[in-house]
Amino acid sequence: MGAGHDHGHAHGGHGGRTATAAYRGRLRIALSITLTVMVVEIVGGVVADSLALVADAAHMATDAVGLAMALLAIHFASRPATGNRTFGYARAEILAALANCLLLLGVGGYVLYEAIQRFIEPVPTEGGLTIVFGAIGLVANMISLTLLMRGQKESLNVRGAFLEVAADALGSVAVLISAVVILTTGWQAADPIASLLIGLMIVPRTIKLLRETLDVLLEAAPKGVDMTEVRAHILALDGVEDVHDLHAWTITSGMPVLSAHVVVSSEALNAIGHEKMLHELQGCLGDHFDVEHCTFQLEPAGHADHEVKLCH
Repeated sequence: MGAGHDHGHAHGGHGGRTATAAYRGRLRIALSITLTVMVVEIVGGVVADSLALVADAAHMATDAVGLAMALLAIHFASRPATGNRTFGYARAEILAALANCLLLLGVGGYVLYEAIQRFIEPVPTEGGLTIVFGAIGLVANMISLTLLMRGQKESLNVRGAFLEVAADALGSVAVLISAVVILTTGWQAADPIASLLIGLMIVPRTIKLLRETLDVLLEAAPKGVDMTEVRAHILALDGVEDVHDLHAWTITSGMPVLSAHVVVSSEALNAIGHEKMLHELQGCLGDHFDVEHCTFQLEPAGHADHEVKLCH
């Protein structure tokens, strides 16, 4: 394989600062707010006998667990790479996001079940107290959403926490509306209806996040990276005759990776050299795609057939 050449560009560094790590402080603040409001809503739900408040508090509890897991994942993801774990523990963030999804689905199912039970066996709710505690929850959720707004665009882990808090905020709105309806009309069914809405807001968002998380775990191409276009850009470079074993995947949020075997003509390599060809390949992908860590193997024509023989 004397004509081949392996070359990697590692701009981010394995085991370095991940997309989630930048929001460690904000996640801590959001966790503190969530725990405080959860306790307040549990007390309010019991005192006012409001299922909607209890459901929102239960969702707050999963928020707290999700935020705690996100912080724990940051701790593991920041550990350096080793000989056995060459990417360190960066994938821990994705595993935390997956666990978060499973928790959300469980809570969503529980809330829907309890809401249906309240339709079967109605329970009177104190509208005035529900408004007070619901308003506290809404204000707290809006603060947490502001803290996590930017981070949810960069990290699946932060996005999971953001979606939970967003669902909570919508849940608080539903709680307030149901309480106003109960106060003004006495219609007690407004409470389980609000609970149903909270459950229905949780599940679809969670399924969307679950799909994105599973895409990372199944090593699908990074979001926004069209592999057909990547191949076309590589083949468009002068001297490139073919590309095979082209793979792109995501280690964790903000860490896409690409590898490829690139067949280059002997004339091109003799004219510009291996190093310049590698820089051109890296520059090509860096300019057009959000993939900074790339590994290329430069090969002469016919080398792929030799690789197949060796594998068998």
